[in-house]
Amino acid sequence: MSKKPFPSSPRSGRGRGARNAAPRTGTPGPGGRYWLYGLHAVAAALNNPSRQKHDLLLTSEAQEQLPVPDNMLPKLVKRPDIDAVCPPGAVHQGAALLVSPLENPDLEDVLAQRPGPVLLLDQVTDPHNIGAILRSAAAFGAACVVVPSRNAPAETASMAKAASGALDAVPLVHVTNLSRTIKELQNADIWTMGLDAGGTPLHSTKPKGRAALVMGAEGAGMRRLTRESCDEIVSIPMPGAMESLNVSNAAAIALYEMTRAQG
Repeated sequence: MSKKPFPSSPRSGRGRGARNAAPRTGTPGPGGRYWLYGLHAVAAALNNPSRQKHDLLLTSEAQEQLPVPDNMLPKLVKRPDIDAVCPPGAVHQGAALLVSPLENPDLEDVLAQRPGPVLLLDQVTDPHNIGAILRSAAAFGAACVVVPSRNAPAETASMAKAASGALDAVPLVHVTNLSRTIKELQNADIWTMGLDAGGTPLHSTKPKGRAALVMGAEGAGMRRLTRESCDEIVSIPMPGAMESLNVSNAAAIALYEMTRAQG
């Protein structure tokens, strides 16, 4: 593929040099640190060498289930101690890990290193939806998930929990301009399809090479310029009573179909 740079991938990083612990709310504290919780999310973060890890809290029950690297010394605590650093009602399974957000990866590097389809999200702002989409992306071998820097939420505990470990398995790439990124993908011979009602049924389109799928927010859909930038508009046929799906459900179906079509 072309070695032209992808200038729309900001290199600023998403959490560097923080020294303060995150607040209880599960949103990033000063410097971006936050408490990631749940056995799957914590295990994936512990196994990700690119993830900055600071403090690990475990109950004795969780310690028996969670392999901990030799270089990470957990603090054995009671369940209420973990309740105190997690959002109210969080299902933490006795495990919480204080982390810094991942650095923003370079899109060209990701595409060179990872095969599979590319998923781009336009105006998808719910962290739970993005987490669920990351989980589907991991299940179906997607190369990465791309979001615009201005209209996507920061990495949070709720996103990591919904991703069930996929946040540390699939690169989440923030770009400055989504339409420009689509053009850059096209210049790299990646066929870009926008998912929208009224498009060609996804199962009947067969890209010859690598493909990317662009999805808009539920209800609003893709922005006009994003839609016009795509090579093709495709749809998921829905013969039943409902005319739309949650964006994370639609992403799972579309990724399955794209994977099946590639053989």
